[in-house]
Amino acid sequence: MIESRGGHFVRQREGYQAFVPKELPPDPPLVFDTKLQVLLSDADRALARLDGMTMILPNLELFVAMFMKKEALISSQIEGTQASLKGVLEFEANVPSSENINDIREVLNYLKAMDHGLENLKNGPVSLELVKEIHRILIEGTRGSRFNPGEFRTVQNYIGRKGGTILQADFIPPPPGYIPDLMTNLEKFINSEDELPPLVKIALIHSQFETIHPFLDGNGRMGRLLITFYLCGKGILSSPLLYLSLYINRHKEEYMDLLNKTRTEGDLEAWVKFFLQGVIEVSKEAGTAAKEIIELKENVLGKLVQHDVAGANAVRLANTIFNKPIISIPEVADSLGVSNPTALKLVTRFEEVGILVEITGKKRFKKYLFTDYVAIIERGTKG
Repeated sequence: MIESRGGHFVRQREGYQAFVPKELPPDPPLVFDTKLQVLLSDADRALARLDGMTMILPNLELFVAMFMKKEALISSQIEGTQASLKGVLEFEANVPSSENINDIREVLNYLKAMDHGLENLKNGPVSLELVKEIHRILIEGTRGSRFNPGEFRTVQNYIGRKGGTILQADFIPPPPGYIPDLMTNLEKFINSEDELPPLVKIALIHSQFETIHPFLDGNGRMGRLLITFYLCGKGILSSPLLYLSLYINRHKEEYMDLLNKTRTEGDLEAWVKFFLQGVIEVSKEAGTAAKEIIELKENVLGKLVQHDVAGANAVRLANTIFNKPIISIPEVADSLGVSNPTALKLVTRFEEVGILVEITGKKRFKKYLFTDYVAIIERGTKG
């Protein structure tokens, strides 16, 4: 048996070695050197500034909804999904899309799973039953639905190249018999009151979950969802605005390397520092996007005045497209309570001044896209 601070490897009869992590909290405890302390302080400040943005956003719910779509998209892309933000918005708006419906369904399932988790956390803590419920919602109806959604695995899994065998795996999680006790310990650690700073604690929670790999599919997405659930459930964030998938996707190799070092070398400190750096970067980027959206709202209203697109309906349509960035004439008419001809005239003016762009190319049943808004949100979702 090969053991490290993070856990030990157990040789199986088939010839491979599975890794069994030690239970949390870490023993020996984390070493808070100067660099880790500075990163923690910077991350706390960056997160507080981001949370403060919720007080000045003109429509917080709409901003959160769009950022949730971005997180769902990038988290799914990490697992190989090829959907785009525009494709997801087109699907929701019933616009024919060339994108794979299965890819889009995985993104939409992620959104449903996130909604379900956040709603349930209003009434109680993270529990293993809730984790299973969220996983079922995440996986059902997708390509992973044959892998027992909502149930902890009862067979061995492994992480490696597509088509490779378990003997060629990059990492082999604990055998299934260890899963119940490891997950029970993780549940206890998530809900325990201790001296660990919340951002350090969620870094350890994410690492432990990915090491246990309790499901046959969807562990990466589920582990990233847990970050949001923990920070919102503990009141660290008043709104779900911090999503680390963008950072993880940008640094995939380093992410995997540092996770593996928590196992083989017990180097939890390097992993926590990487995680905290991600919190800093993503918080700043989300804050910048929030400011850009506020400025865009002012620019749109200024453009309406500049081009003499006046009246209360024009202002109301400007507000509407931040809520529904792909929209049709009947939807505008219904939203504003006006006739279709009036809605058409107003949308045509928005198109003429460059606020909306028609995206179907049809003469009838046209749909219009608020391109500048979508461009801000989708930054980082391509390539």
